[in-house]
Amino acid sequence: MHDFQSICNQFAQIVNGIANMKNGVCSVELKRNFPLTIQNRPSRSALPAGITFESLDYEGIALNLGEVVILQEELPSFLRVLVKNELIVSAIHNHWVFTNPTILYVHFQSVESPLSFARKFAEAFTVLKH
Repeated sequence: MHDFQSICNQFAQIVNGIANMKNGVCSVELKRNFPLTIQNRPSRSALPAGITFESLDYEGIALNLGEVVILQEELPSFLRVLVKNELIVSAIHNHWVFTNPTILYVHFQSVESPLSFARKFAEAFTVLKH
């Protein structure tokens, strides 16, 4: 069996995040850092960026999931990298209304090595403003 904890730590390292392991799920939460208001009130909680993996098998293949908040103008370049890297884009939608700036949430997924997924996501994340 692959060492889940070791893979989880490497998964986090690839995206410069901190590994969190709970109930057989490895998750890494990243922060988007830009000013955001919802109904003219500042919000930090509405800026998620994160990836997870679970159901790791004996061959090192897992279910990988991701969700990132993006600015509208970041959408084309972010999607271009996800699609080039053959990640499935499963949703693009808003969560909140009356946001400034306008933000969208992109969900993506794959079944592959978690480390491969993390590298693909890391590449896409670099096109976002930091």
